[in-house]
Amino acid sequence: MAVDPYTTLGVKKDATQDDIQKAYRRLAKKLHPDLNPGNKVAEDKFKEVAAAYDLLSDPDKRARFDRGEIDGSGTERPRQQYYRDFADQDGWSAYTSNAGFADFGDYAGTEDILSEIFGRQGRAARRRRGQDVRYHLELSFLDAVNGGKQSIVLPDGTTLDVSIPPGTRDGQILRLKGKGRPASGDGPPGDALIEITLLPHPYFTRKGDDIYLDLPISLKEAVLGAKIRVPTPIGTVAATIPKWSSTGRVLRLKGRGVPRPDGGKGDQYVTLKLVLPQKPNPELERFVAKWQPAADSPRQFMGV
Repeated sequence: MAVDPYTTLGVKKDATQDDIQKAYRRLAKKLHPDLNPGNKVAEDKFKEVAAAYDLLSDPDKRARFDRGEIDGSGTERPRQQYYRDFADQDGWSAYTSNAGFADFGDYAGTEDILSEIFGRQGRAARRRRGQDVRYHLELSFLDAVNGGKQSIVLPDGTTLDVSIPPGTRDGQILRLKGKGRPASGDGPPGDALIEITLLPHPYFTRKGDDIYLDLPISLKEAVLGAKIRVPTPIGTVAATIPKWSSTGRVLRLKGRGVPRPDGGKGDQYVTLKLVLPQKPNPELERFVAKWQPAADSPRQFMGV
């Protein structure tokens, strides 16, 4: 008997798609075979969780399951058919005819009807598509932003090539048509569903389609201004630091963010961070000691 996918994921039947995805990711992080090497129980449970998520994350499959048309494994439920289903076809009905059931056994079309019933079910079974297979792929920050090619090594030792679209997001699922399990009959194979997890970058962060970066600058660059090179996900670009730039000042690099599906790009925001030399500089100390700052204190806004 197939397990209820709602029970497998621990969600209610009125759960939103966001609730379902969160439940799946929570269980996947706990049960993934890579985190439980040699644990057959965890592996089997992960397969059940993945199959349940595959069904409930697809609105069409979920609706069909809720209507009872497929079971928790995605298999078609055979529809019990009776002769009543064929009432009124070709102008004849055993349920409306004055003859009632008396001559039903002798009705010449009985064998044709039975052939149609079982023939239709057989054709549907042969056309049923194969099962989808779910995989997990970790991407570096830059590979997700810029896109490219990745490969997944399958349990049988073969590889599956995956095209990463530029701007891929954490948690996004990529569908590879026809790369799932083959069908048992003449139906098409299932799909491969690749769930993406992004690895953090040492200095870039991402919010939506924009990139954020904290950039250290020297005291001289902050006071006098400078032309500098700023790292972006596709390489360094030239930028200008205005004179008298304090820590926290933000520079906007237009169009240097994450690629969008429409061909546009987000922006990159660079926050300046004033950093003093790592080693003490006696000359700088002597200069500051003699320097008379302006009367206005940088803490005036605090009332001190």
